[in-house]
Amino acid sequence: MDEQKQVTRRDFLRQLGVTVGAAGLGATGIGATGYLAAPARAAMKPKGNIPSTPIKTGHITFLTGPAELLGGPGLRGHLLAAEEINAQGGILGKRKIETIQADEAAGTDANVKELRRMKLSEKIDLFTGVISSGNTPALGPVAEELKVLTMFNDGCTDFLFDKAVPNPKYVFRVTNIQSADGVTAAVGAAQHWPKARKIASIQPDYSYGRNVHEHFTLALERLTGGIEVVAEAWPKLFTTDFTPHITKLLSAKPDLLVVGLWGGDYVAFYKQALRYGLFDKMKVATTLAFGGVPHAVGKDHPEGVLAGVHANYHFLYPPGDQWPVNKKFVDTYHKRWKEYPSFESDGAYTTLMMYKAAVEKANQLTGGWPDDEAIIAMLEGMGYDSPAGYVYIRPDNHQGYKDAVTGLTKNLPEYDFPVWDPNSIVYIPIRSITAPPNWPKPGQGGNNESTAAADWIKKTWPKAKA
Repeated sequence: MDEQKQVTRRDFLRQLGVTVGAAGLGATGIGATGYLAAPARAAMKPKGNIPSTPIKTGHITFLTGPAELLGGPGLRGHLLAAEEINAQGGILGKRKIETIQADEAAGTDANVKELRRMKLSEKIDLFTGVISSGNTPALGPVAEELKVLTMFNDGCTDFLFDKAVPNPKYVFRVTNIQSADGVTAAVGAAQHWPKARKIASIQPDYSYGRNVHEHFTLALERLTGGIEVVAEAWPKLFTTDFTPHITKLLSAKPDLLVVGLWGGDYVAFYKQALRYGLFDKMKVATTLAFGGVPHAVGKDHPEGVLAGVHANYHFLYPPGDQWPVNKKFVDTYHKRWKEYPSFESDGAYTTLMMYKAAVEKANQLTGGWPDDEAIIAMLEGMGYDSPAGYVYIRPDNHQGYKDAVTGLTKNLPEYDFPVWDPNSIVYIPIRSITAPPNWPKPGQGGNNESTAAADWIKKTWPKAKA
């Protein structure tokens, strides 16, 4: 596509399949991509001899600190899946899930050591979890070295498969690629506030925040025909006092603020920003306002904020009447844990269920308990009906893709926390707006410091008419 070609923002978003409003899911989300939940099928009888030894799963996530708002729900989703599998006798009716946990808050070096210990001493069969984008690029190469089948349910940085593990064999990731976060926020902002031109940004000062800033500003510039970044704030991860950053942002007087803070950091930021009237003075788009447990954000949170959920999942979407898989998951999770699930809950739950599905399929092809080679072959190119909708694992880079959703916050009487205004929902088919198969890796004709998705936006997205 000619970089200088100009089209209207509306026409370009229509080409991408983006829709807005309560009817969007039936028109474009699940329906537009042709995905309907598979009918329930009777369980297939396992073939061959199946051992009864447990499947040891190593699971690292944040169990303490501000990021527990993400890690705790993820662990609960993982345990719920394990309980459901074990209640059926285990995978293939014989092998129950045994989970070995570790706290990601120990830091990257400690996490690497723990993965080695889990594999070499505990003899784990599967490694899951991990939230931080700073950790998956460190753990991915180690997992390949140890030849341990790994299914990350977060740690979404593009860098993992762009550079750290460019030719993965054992490593997969179920969550959307990180570039989906910034792009989803940009598409939502362009839909709701197309005239915003002066942009400010507050991001955690590490890879996730850097990439959100890049992808958001690149995409919004193309969608609106031109923007000016008037302020940037880069608080350290797990900052507790955002006052100097808030006053800096206010003094720049932007039209729109993009926020990539997550977990307890976002909660602390929005509560402090309320005292300064920040939400009354600018529009706010976030990538992770709905990133923790749904009740982490209180009724005091302003309405009309674009609330991201890591471009993956919100417990109300896909709606249960259109996607029964999600209704069943939400009801079961809420009954078990007395709270609504987060995107981490869905991701960790789906990870174990996809592993189970891959093993079952491989068993039918090979007989007996399948080796990792056979399980990997089933995971590559797998499509799965998850609570979040249809998940597809690309075979070339082992990256998972889901349609993304975002919307504006609204307080509804049914809930003690804000949810999305149904009429503000934006549905985005992620596979059509991030780097497609065979797109060159960063540095192959592009900026070596950029991501493949950023190069894709620069080289293929037209500039919208201002």
